[in-house]
Amino acid sequence: MAIDLEVGLRARVTVPGSSANLGPGFDTLGLAVGIYDTVEVEVTSSGLEVEVVGEGADDLPRDSSHLVVKAINSGLHAADVHVPGLKVTCHNNIPQSRGLGSSAAAAVAGVVAANTLAGDPLSTDEVIQLSSAFEGHPDNAAASVVGGAVVSWTDIPVDGVSQPEYRAVPLTVHKDIKATALVPDFHASTNAVRKVLPSHVTHTDARFNVSRTAVMTVAIQTHPQFLWEGTRDRLHQPYRADVLPVTAEWINRLRNRGYAAYLSGAGPTAMVLSTEPVDPKILDSARDDGLRVLELDVAGPITAELLRV
Repeated sequence: MAIDLEVGLRARVTVPGSSANLGPGFDTLGLAVGIYDTVEVEVTSSGLEVEVVGEGADDLPRDSSHLVVKAINSGLHAADVHVPGLKVTCHNNIPQSRGLGSSAAAAVAGVVAANTLAGDPLSTDEVIQLSSAFEGHPDNAAASVVGGAVVSWTDIPVDGVSQPEYRAVPLTVHKDIKATALVPDFHASTNAVRKVLPSHVTHTDARFNVSRTAVMTVAIQTHPQFLWEGTRDRLHQPYRADVLPVTAEWINRLRNRGYAAYLSGAGPTAMVLSTEPVDPKILDSARDDGLRVLELDVAGPITAELLRV
């Protein structure tokens, strides 16, 4: 039987955004980046109140369909606790639907808030499992949970009935690596951008991406001089270029200047990983083209604290 949590219990979580794929590691590699959403959840006597401040304030729902609320309910169920009501306040800094892990951050924040309210009965692996289930792949969510970089994968059950198992292991990122995001002023739907991908690829392209993913895991940990080579890809970015022409143009422009630029997640953000700052003239040119420039550190794990009103 579920335990009832007391009214007035409150949790605050701060969750980093993330960049997925890192070029060749499609649905596998992820990196937590230093832009953060903060979610506060309070147990109330009844009902549901949702407040959204910042990114997405004009578009996100204020009811049980909000992703953070769905994730809270998932976490509460997994922790076997019950609440009479909730007040949820989201302070959003992560741009929505731009390839910086806003949806994964919302899912992670909700699950971790619920776990914090319940007294932390869920393990890190369980938090990754619950939050990844909302997207169907663990690269963004795992990075936001554990921080730094992750290698992640999905175990598909052979019985066709059991739920997929989402797994991830952390990588220690080289201390000098920074991220620079060039963020266009339009959204990109992950599902829509996935539709342009072919159902089959050549053995040559598959082999190419396997090798570059291996290079990337080394480059991001100990050999950043190989970041440019490690961000090369043939499985998804060439196919998405036609539907994201502004992003593709900027990725090509940056790579031609020697920067390790790639499509962050499903886009439309172009991300650069480097040990030296990107040339200010290039960033000024990006701003002139209407892109928002975010110079970001590699982020640590999600943080959470339990409060009382």
